[in-house]
Amino acid sequence: MTDDAYLFLADDPAGTLGVPPAATEPLSCMDTSAVRAWLDAQGVSATSPRLRVVPPEDTAAIPAEAERLPVPLSDEELSRLRHRTAPETLAEVETDLLAYRDCAHGRDELLARAVAAGVAPHRIAELTGEDPAVVRAAALR
Repeated sequence: MTDDAYLFLADDPAGTLGVPPAATEPLSCMDTSAVRAWLDAQGVSATSPRLRVVPPEDTAAIPAEAERLPVPLSDEELSRLRHRTAPETLAEVETDLLAYRDCAHGRDELLARAVAAGVAPHRIAELTGEDPAVVRAAALR
């Protein structure tokens, strides 16, 4: 397995391997000279329906004869790519996990701010559903 995602040209654009790069929101690698040169050498545009991107764990499934190019992705880009390539049932759960991550971001700061404002730790635990030990630990920071 490689650490890089791969762009490749699919023979069948309707295939299920990978996704078009545009489906994962903008990928920074698409603006690099290496990718632009590779696309030019292949005679395709960045919007070609044949152009697909796969995460590192799926690169072994790329047909051996397919033209391919390794591309580094940021953690956020890789997360979006993996989300788009996941089966629908997993993608739904991943969407819920991302929502949880987004709403839990800054949790410790909010708990500490509530304690500093004078809200009793037991009340914070009641309102948030957090374990009282978590509230106390946040108050000590």
